[in-house]
This record gives sequence, C-alpha cells and structure tokens, in this order.
Amino acid sequence: MEIRSRFDHFNINVADLGRSLDFYGKALGLKEVGRKNAPDGSFTLVYLGDAESGFRLELTWLRDHAGAYELGDNESHLCMRVAGDYDAVREFHRSMGCICYENRDMGLYFIADPDDYWIEILPQK
Repeated sequence: MEIRSRFDHFNINVADLGRSLDFYGKALGLKEVGRKNAPDGSFTLVYLGDAESGFRLELTWLRDHAGAYELGDNESHLCMRVAGDYDAVREFHRSMGCICYENRDMGLYFIADPDDYWIEILPQK
C-alpha cells in the first residue's frame, strides 16, 4: 500500500497566548486563520497561517498548565523562509531581541518565540 499525505499543521504549547500571537504576527507575519475554545475554558487552540501555503501553526494554551514548558534539548524546530531582503529581516529580528543562534557560514539563523521554541529563518530562494 502506498500512503499519500500532506502536511497540515504543527502544534506547540504556549504559556501566554496573547504574547505568542503578537510575536508570530510581528516576527513572521503569521495571521490567525482559525480558533477553537473548549466549552469549559480549559484550552484554546489558535491556528496561524502564512497566506502562502496551506500549512498551519497550532498554538495551544492550556488553562491549568503553570509555568514554562520543558523543551528538552530543543532540537526540533519550525523553519520559515522569508521573502525580500534577508539581511534586513535578520536586523529586524535582532532589533526585536529574538535571535538566539546564528551561523553565517551556513547562511541561517534562529529566533526564539516567547516560550523559547526555536524557529529557523532562511531566505526564500
């Protein structure tokens, strides 16, 4: 049997939904494309889209989770390709104070969101 599939979404848990929405909107231009609130208020799911693909980033806020999330070695990551002047985008992220790792030899860098998830940033080319 050959299975055919496509990517739909990637989920991360966030401690402060508003702060995360602000970050993803400002740093990456992602916009809310869907939301689901638990009837009892125990969780909120917010789906963010890039207006370029069908892929969505799902932010999950859990009412009863206290404190920061344990990210382990933080080796898994989201990767975003950005259009336009890559160096200007990098300087914008630098001004936001969210660059957490750079490797100029490889032509890439990472930013960290408010919950310290790493996002690799590459040029669109």
